[in-house]
Amino acid sequence: MKRRALKIIVTVFLAAFTCVTLNSQPRNASAQEGSEQQDLVDQARMTFQSFMRDQNMTWLHENYGDARGLIIVPSQIKGGFFIGGSGGSGVLIARDPETGQWSHPGFYTIGSVTFGLQIGGEAAEMVMVVRTERALTNLYTSSLKLGGDVSAAAGPIGAGVKSNVTADIVTFTRSKGAYVGASLEGSVIKIKHDWNESYYGKPVQPVDIFVKKNVENPGARELIQAVSSE
Repeated sequence: MKRRALKIIVTVFLAAFTCVTLNSQPRNASAQEGSEQQDLVDQARMTFQSFMRDQNMTWLHENYGDARGLIIVPSQIKGGFFIGGSGGSGVLIARDPETGQWSHPGFYTIGSVTFGLQIGGEAAEMVMVVRTERALTNLYTSSLKLGGDVSAAAGPIGAGVKSNVTADIVTFTRSKGAYVGASLEGSVIKIKHDWNESYYGKPVQPVDIFVKKNVENPGARELIQAVSSE
């Protein structure tokens, strides 16, 4: 009887242990993925606020009110900045032209294998101002090539600068706090579907985030407040 009772106890213990182990693994993986995306959202907020405090970003400050959207890339890793390729992850947020309200973020990657300005192998941070509805709509597709599908230009820098910029997307790039003029022409911007799904808990398309606005994540609240307060 004692042996039978011991066997039952061991069996129940092993079953309970297996159940806990199996159930905990997906939750831990999901939490880790969600944390990774939330980290990017938080970093994007800090990057945006840093650019808006930068006194050299006069054009950005004066024309921010006309932006249809923003792509914020906290860290763009470069190998010779474009030679050998570059790449980074960022978020896109869009502004409703009627209400002026900003959307929740969508996740994107930006990369290039073309030649361009060299700044060594350093990381850079970027704020890309989406200025036209055409450019914003193109970002809802699977991929967008700057300079091909839409026009791109480096943002003018300096106090009191006056520049008639006509590009669809204007890019401001800094490396270690120093401005790096680059339009990123030739770069490809792609949707990170897996990150969007993980952040919102279900498969979503860009139109769900930016047009229908039928998904949201409370973790984006501080980013939305930051871009709305400027």
